[in-house]
Amino acid sequence: MTTGIVIVNVILFAVELMGTLQSGGGGLAILWGINGEILYRLGACFGPSIFVGHQWYRLVTAMFLHGGLIHIGFNMMVLVDLGPMVEEVYGSARYLFLYVATGFVSFLVSALAGHFSIGASGPILGLIGLLIAITTRRGGTFMKELRSRLISWVVTIFAIGLLFTGLRTDNWAHFGGLASGFLLGKVFADRQPEAGNERTRAYALGWIAGLVVVGSFVFMMLHFKDPLPI
Repeated sequence: MTTGIVIVNVILFAVELMGTLQSGGGGLAILWGINGEILYRLGACFGPSIFVGHQWYRLVTAMFLHGGLIHIGFNMMVLVDLGPMVEEVYGSARYLFLYVATGFVSFLVSALAGHFSIGASGPILGLIGLLIAITTRRGGTFMKELRSRLISWVVTIFAIGLLFTGLRTDNWAHFGGLASGFLLGKVFADRQPEAGNERTRAYALGWIAGLVVVGSFVFMMLHFKDPLPI
């Protein structure tokens, strides 16, 4: 499932690049300067369009968009590192649900804060929150070391967002992902679903999450040519 999420991110980034090049952008700008109109039309998180225009799909599509090659490169590197670890614990179906759910919450918090936001860092912080919750349940030296390392990452990420505002790091989205991941990590059993009703529920959650993602992109395409907000 982690591989599938990475592929969707890469495909969307290719679409962003084509749109940016067609609009006259390109060159070194693709490292950090994807065209804002393209990002908006592809489903970036933008509060007025969500709360006034009821375009709730943006809370999902935004987690698959990125602002440049550096942005997606860093996020996918971290996702490939952490994703399989979380997926192995919860199983692919519940993992997909948890990824989408924490991403949704992260962008809801960002939209409430009035930000124009994109990126996989929200759900990635959700994965970190899940892992921190797991380490609080399990004992042993390895769990303590992992928790310490994860907390160090979180502190560094939030410090970068506070100190380097020019990077447009969205700490509100990060907080939403981290907090929702930690809370869901306390609710969900930190193991693969057992056979029977538990596995059925896990698959149901996975299918719901998958359908929400597909439906969100369908709505994005339906609204793609809408007039831009003032």
